[in-house]
Amino acid sequence: MNPCVLYEDPRFLIADKPPGLLSVPGKGPEKGDCLASRLEGAYGEVYTVHRLDQGTSGLMVFARDRECQRLLGRQFEAKDVRKEYEALLLGILPEEKGRAVFFQRLDPDNRPWQIIDPDRGRESVTDWQVLDVFTRGKGPITRVRYFPRTGRTHQLRLHSRELGAPIAGDPLYGFGETEEFPRLMLHGAYLEFFHPGTGKPIGFRLSVPF
Repeated sequence: MNPCVLYEDPRFLIADKPPGLLSVPGKGPEKGDCLASRLEGAYGEVYTVHRLDQGTSGLMVFARDRECQRLLGRQFEAKDVRKEYEALLLGILPEEKGRAVFFQRLDPDNRPWQIIDPDRGRESVTDWQVLDVFTRGKGPITRVRYFPRTGRTHQLRLHSRELGAPIAGDPLYGFGETEEFPRLMLHGAYLEFFHPGTGKPIGFRLSVPF
């Protein structure tokens, strides 16, 4: 079994994406190394269902046939997939738990940044729960569990900034990597969906590496 693979099913693979590795190939030969290509090297052709940002670590599901890709993709589109993330934030959230609702879109003049646009943006929704608040370095750090209800690009990273506490190590919406936070401190910790064969819910949890 590939060291990134946590669970192997005849229809799909559950993998642990390391931080810094692309989910799928980027543009140009120098961006060909990615989790999908590594899985294909060990298992043959796999089909992308969803993505994680390059800096984000955590759980991903890859289909092993086109029909499975279609069935799982429908679940993501219908918001039937349960996802949980953990993050370290620079600062304190306004409440112990809550819901963030913003309207966001791509800034075409500053790709890949997302911006808040109440008029032309698409709704993005994130629930949060504070797990811990502690001091590290120059200020308070919040450990938070995020429950995204939509799957917009950079959603959790943008929402964190808008809530006043950017994700530690975020080079786009925060203050970038530091010696203390050498990576984006965002991790996909839980993934649950309906098995494409049995229709029964199946879930996977992965320990947080920070």
